[in-house]
Amino acid sequence: MSGGANQVALEAHAQGVVLPVRAQPGARRNALRGVRAGALLVAVTQVAEKGKANASLAALLADRLGLAKSQLELLAGETSTHKRWLVGGISLEELARRIHAALPTEK
Repeated sequence: MSGGANQVALEAHAQGVVLPVRAQPGARRNALRGVRAGALLVAVTQVAEKGKANASLAALLADRLGLAKSQLELLAGETSTHKRWLVGGISLEELARRIHAALPTEK
């Protein structure tokens, strides 16, 4: 599924859906901030050291998207702000719906 200007470019995967994320560690608060260049923009207060920000990202994604933490696996970008998460046990359409519902509304 190709992402438009404000759509996340989700990809079907044999075990679920690949979710591209652009991380913003060290933010003032945890939040889903929107979509940038086909990736979900996610801010976490945790700083990027020893995997702490990745753990916070996983917890925030699970909480805001109604997922179990066990459904999330980091495929790529362990030390980068550009990450690719595998979300297991969900359809592409359902994940897209949950992301849309969780994002802040445009003003």
